[in-house]
Amino acid sequence: MTLSKVKELLGAEILCGESNMEQEILSACGSDMMSDVLAFVKEQSMLLTGLVNPQVMRTAEMMDMRCIVFVRGKRPDQPMLDLAESHGMVVMNTPLRMYPSCGRLYEAGLKGENA
Repeated sequence: MTLSKVKELLGAEILCGESNMEQEILSACGSDMMSDVLAFVKEQSMLLTGLVNPQVMRTAEMMDMRCIVFVRGKRPDQPMLDLAESHGMVVMNTPLRMYPSCGRLYEAGLKGENA
C-alpha cells in the first residue's frame, strides 16, 4: 500500500515528507508503547501512535520505519518534524482514534507482521 493511499484512507494531513508519498508500506503497527514497537515491528513498517515525544522519532529511526501517523489529531513539534525529515520519514496526522485508523488500514489490505 502506498503512503498516498494511507493518507486517503485516514483523511490524514501530511506534516513532512510529502515527496515520499509513493513509497510502499508492507505492514503497520499501532502502539503508544515504544518498547512494544522495538520488540515486534519489522522493516518497512508504519507506526500509528498517539504518543508525541522525541522517543517516537528515535524509535522509528532505529526500526527503519517509513512513516509515522499521529492519531487523535496529535501534532509533533518542529524539532521532531525536522528529525523525521532528516531521515526521509513521512509524518502525518489523522483526526481518527487509533482503533478505527488501524481498522481502516487492515480492511484495505495492510496487515500487521503476524496477520
